[in-house]
This record gives sequence, C-alpha cells and structure tokens, in this order.
Amino acid sequence: MATYCLTVARLQLALGHGARRLHISTAYRAKAKVSMSRFEPTSFISYEKLQSNIDIVRKRLNRPLTLSEKIVYGHLDDPHNQEIDRGRTYLRLRPDRVAMQDATAQMAMLQFISSGLPKVAVPSTIHCDHLIEAQVGGPEDLARAKDVNHEVYNFLSSAGAKYGVGFWKPGSGIIHQIILENYAYPGVMLIGTDSHTPNGGGLGSICIGVGGADAVDVMAGIPWELKCPKVIGVKLTGTLSGWTSPKDVILKVAGILTVKGGTGAIIEYHGPGVDSISCTGMATICNMGAEIGATTSVFPYNHRMRTYLKKTGRAEIAAVADEYSDLLVPDQGCEYDQIIELNLDELKPHINGPFTPDLAHPVSEVGAAAQKNGWPLEVKVGLIGSCTNSSYEDMGRAASVAKQALDKGLKCKAQFTVTPGSEQIRATIERDGYSKILGDVGGVVLANACGPCIGQWDRRDVKKGEKNTIVTSYNRNFTARNDANPATHAFVTSPEIVTALAIAGTLNFNPETDYLTTPSGEKFKLEPPNGDELPSRDFDPGQDTYQHPPADGSSLKVDVNPQSNRLQLLEPFDKWHRNDLENMQVLIKVKGKCTTDHISAAGPWLKFRGHLDNISNNMLIGAVNSENDAVNKIKNHLTGEYGGVPDVARHYKSMLHWSPGIWEGDRGIVDKTNLKKQGLLPLTFSNPSDYDKIRPDDKISIRGLKSFAPGKPLTAVLKHSDGTEETLQLNHSFNETQIQWFQAGSALNRMKEMQH
Repeated sequence: MATYCLTVARLQLALGHGARRLHISTAYRAKAKVSMSRFEPTSFISYEKLQSNIDIVRKRLNRPLTLSEKIVYGHLDDPHNQEIDRGRTYLRLRPDRVAMQDATAQMAMLQFISSGLPKVAVPSTIHCDHLIEAQVGGPEDLARAKDVNHEVYNFLSSAGAKYGVGFWKPGSGIIHQIILENYAYPGVMLIGTDSHTPNGGGLGSICIGVGGADAVDVMAGIPWELKCPKVIGVKLTGTLSGWTSPKDVILKVAGILTVKGGTGAIIEYHGPGVDSISCTGMATICNMGAEIGATTSVFPYNHRMRTYLKKTGRAEIAAVADEYSDLLVPDQGCEYDQIIELNLDELKPHINGPFTPDLAHPVSEVGAAAQKNGWPLEVKVGLIGSCTNSSYEDMGRAASVAKQALDKGLKCKAQFTVTPGSEQIRATIERDGYSKILGDVGGVVLANACGPCIGQWDRRDVKKGEKNTIVTSYNRNFTARNDANPATHAFVTSPEIVTALAIAGTLNFNPETDYLTTPSGEKFKLEPPNGDELPSRDFDPGQDTYQHPPADGSSLKVDVNPQSNRLQLLEPFDKWHRNDLENMQVLIKVKGKCTTDHISAAGPWLKFRGHLDNISNNMLIGAVNSENDAVNKIKNHLTGEYGGVPDVARHYKSMLHWSPGIWEGDRGIVDKTNLKKQGLLPLTFSNPSDYDKIRPDDKISIRGLKSFAPGKPLTAVLKHSDGTEETLQLNHSFNETQIQWFQAGSALNRMKEMQH
C-alpha cells in the first residue's frame, strides 16, 4: 500500500535540522600492541543497577518481561514512577553511550557546541566512515578522502578533543563494526546517529539509530525519550546449514513484515535455533532490521556471544555477563505483541529486490522472476562487505566459494568489490589469505568504509539511465541508492551468494543445483560455503586509528571558517510566535514511498552534512510530486513557474510566505522525535483518506496551537483555489516536554532556556 507525505515550507529548510563495576580490560590492547585509550575509564558495566531497575519494574508490572523490556526498562531514568504502556507512553531513558558517524556527527557536534556545555556527559565516539568514495581501491580512495575532507576531519577531531569525544580516524572502519568489536556488550544501551546502529543487537545490546538532536540530548546528560516500543518475537527453530546464512533470516523476515511491519517495535529473536548462528551473524540480522522499520533488534546472550567477547579481548565482560545471564535473556512466559516462527532447517537462500529490500525471492526463483518482469539477468557488479556483512566469517565463506572457482580456472564474470568492515577485519583477512583469494578471483578491495552501500561510489562501467543489475551483501537497495542511477536493479543477498552470482555472471544461477563450466568445458557444481566463525589466531588489529580525547580539552579551540561550504555554525531557530499558523502554502504533496533516501539522500550530498544551508539543497529532491509524477519539479504558486523543491522553498522564504515547519503523513512518520526537536510539527490525519482532500495549490491553517496539549488533536483548515474550504482533524504524539520544544523553536533552544 502506498504511503503519502505532505510538507509545508519551513524555510529554515532542513528537516533534520555491584556496586559491581567492571572496567574494560587492558589486556587485549596490550597484547595487540594498540593504544588502550579507546576504552574510556567511565565505560563500565553496572549490572547491579540494571538488576535493581528491572526488579522495580517487574514488581510494578507483575508479569514476565521480554529481553527487550529488561534492557530498555533497566535504563529508565525513574523506574519507580515511569508510566509504561507498550506502544503508547514515552519513556525517559539513560543510555550508556553515544556513537556518531562522520556525516551526522558534524551537525551533532555543531549542536553540542551551541549548547554551551563544556564536555559530554556519557562516553561518546565519532567514526569516519561515510565520506570515503569508492573509486580505484582502498589505499588510493582513502588518501583522496583525507585530502578532500581535510576540513571536516579536522573539525571532528578538534571538536572531539575539546568536548571529550573519542575520534576514529578515516580508514578505521564502519561505525557498526567498530561498535561490535569494542563497545557493544550484553545489556548495554547505546544510541547511534545512523539507522543501522541496531547491528549491536547481535551482542545482546539495545542499540538504536537516532537523529543528531537525540545524540546531543544524551551527550548533554538529559534523559532521552523513546516511545515505549512494542515487541515482535521471532522464534527460531532448526539449524542453519549449507548455502543458507544468517542474512537469509532477515531477508525472509523482511518479506514477511515488509518495510513498515516493524515500525514502533523491537524485534526480539529467541528459540533453540539462535544457537546455530554466530555472534556476527546475529549482528547481520539485527543490522537489517532497520529495513523493516524496527526500533531495533536483539538476540539473547549465549555462548556464541561469550566466544566473540573473549576473542575481542573482553573476557572479563563475558565473565560478569555469565553471572547476570538471567538479565540477558527473556523471562519464561513473557508475551510478545506478535510472533513469527522460522524453521532454519527449511529456510532457503534468499535474494531481495530490486528497488526495495522487502521483495523477497528464494535464490532458486529469482532468475524466473527476472525474466518475467524484464529485470536484466546479467550481473554487472557483485559487491560484498558493508556494515551488514563484513565479518571474518562472511569473508571466509565468500573466499571458500571463490577458491573453488579459482581451482577450476574460473574468475568472476562480473566486476567484484570487497569492503572490509574495519581495519581489524582488513588486517586479519589479509594475514589469513582471504584477501588474496578474493583478489585473485577478480575482486578489488575497497577502503574500510561504507562506500557503495551509501552511494559513495564513482561508478563508471554503465551510463546513468542504463538498465543493469548489481547484487550486493548490503542492506538497502532503493532506487539509485548505490550508484545514483535510477535504472540500476539492485538486489541484496548474502556475501557467498553474491560471490557465486558474480562468478556465474547471471541472476539465473542457483548454486545449490546449477553447474558452472570450466575453461576446458568441464561441468562442476560449487560446494556449500564454509568459513571459520572467528580466526584461530588472535585478530590482527592493524594500524592504530583511534584518537582518545585529553583529560581536559577546555583550552583547545575548534575553528569553523565563515566562508566554508562544508561547515556552518548554527543560528537558533525562531520561537513560536504564539499564534495559530495561518494560510501556509503547500510546498509538495508526495506520492509513494517517502523514506530518508527520498527526503535527503546520501551519496554526494554527504559532504554538506555540516552545513545546514547547503544540505537543504537536497531536501525532498528524490520525492515524487503527486501533481505531475515528477521528481524535484514542483509549482511555485507565487510565480506560476516550476522549479526544484529547495528552490521554490527558498523563494517562498524570501517572500516571507513561510511558517514553522509542518510534516504530515497518512500513516505516520517514523522519526517523529527528531522532527520535533527541530521545532517542527509532525502530524498525522485522524482519517487517513483526508490526505486525498489536500490539493497541491492549497493553503493550510493549523488551529488549536494556543491550547496545544498532549492527546488533544489539532485542526487543519484547507483553503482551495476555487474558494471552498474543508476542515480536517490532525493527530499528534507530543508530550509536555516536546510541546515546550516547539514553543521554544527547538529542543536546543529549550536546553539553553533551562540553563538560565
């Protein structure tokens, strides 16, 4: 079913505007000969505090708790008095730490600077992974990124040093892999400024992707608000084997729940099948839970997590987690809002796409589906790695497939790229020979960064508009996401299936049953992949890429050039003028899906994430206008001419036809809180069909703001160009605190008010 969104011009333009404390071990870093300073002294586990909060809540609710509830409620700011009702109330939480990728960290740090606070209140880190464009190969691309992004990296490094934030330099790896290797642990609550932060759920953590404004709240020591999530249980039975991988679990679940089925819920995996999945495999499953709209995903603590913790130098954490293991698994008899059951014995390898990650096909059927739908069968490029699938096990299984082909004299028919998830993974797979195998079969090893997964790919083998197929082990495959070509048909699957399809060169190949032909004409079938869960020797940490902040950075300076087109210090948004919002011109009525990729795509625009005015030139340029089915072509109702969405918005602003921002949707908005923090009004229609009553040339008034209160609907008056009017009821989910944000102009403005 189509989703529709409507926006009214804001004209600041941007949308995102016991006492038992276990200190992290020093043994691993000493053994690895890498600075231990990445582990902050304040980064400790307090399972006794978690236990205390859970006991309070369990007594109040008088029922068994899911694992998600234990960890979330275990981090309540006020467990004695917090109202708890899944799917309805807002929880005030105290996350343990914050992680930011370098694109979103720019605005988050600019906001933190504007707060006037001297230092972050919780352990926080910045990870340089988003600004490295894939072009030639790892070393060359990294060197170019350091040069092109020098100003941004210098800002993030110096701001981190001044305000107490750890800094992972470019080349260190993808944020989610670094978190899994260093910061996630069973029972921790971490928020990250990236939608795939839930990757940490593979280590029994509640890791949630948020907007930069939420990160600022937590770094400022303010309780963080989260709508009390529902809990969807996925019961796993049976055992993974053969060509079936952890990726197939989430590909199957995505097909069941669709891109919206997990909205407002935590996906909690449980059951006997869990033990057949590696820790990094669980992380893969949790990572892609973002594609079904889930708040996050999580697995219960087990021996696979214990093994991973020990292998990554955190044996002491594993020992304490064992002591408190009852906190880290669901209670017997707990209830889920929805249950899905998957038998891993029966699960077949899957491949999802094109153009959406919930269009699920068994690999055995995708060739026929492609022929039926006119999708190109030839695989132009196979891409493995990314934050979803770049573990040691992933690379090993892909290499085992590649080795079979090499032994028979075959190489990839398609282009083939490999993205290590971290410097530690890169160094270890190079040491253990996987990189050589993947290179010999035709692979190019890219930088330890996001790269093509987020559109950072200077692709040159096809022209824009040329219809073609790529297969990836990534998580998203929306139109033009990877290469800015709307004609690229992108499919997501496991690294081993990507490797097999890249060797075969076609979608119409099922490695479970089909044969390849050697140069001599011999037919052979690939054996199922195999790969060690973890290296038999210790991980090779590679180069030390971490910068720890000094104990006192107060004397340090952070410079932002006023003439910069990459960075811009923030000016406070205007306060609400204490009146209803009258006669606001509709900017665009959006048709179809309206994801973050449509609202503010990544790729080349990432360079402006620290410059509010410049990044606003990316606002809604990927959304389809309902008036003419065109992208980035809307009517300027002051001039009668058509122009791009940001251009028309800027013109309205210059003519003072603007208002505090309104964001309306018929099904709701996923990231409402982040919009609220920017002083916007995210609203939904009481009657979803009322969306159809709005015309692109309408003027809208929002009434009832003088008596704005939680649970009290607002009223929209539509003034049509023919002189008629209609009145609609609009719902909102604002609580008292969030209303104060709106009235102050933003959460940041409110934070400053409270300091005086």
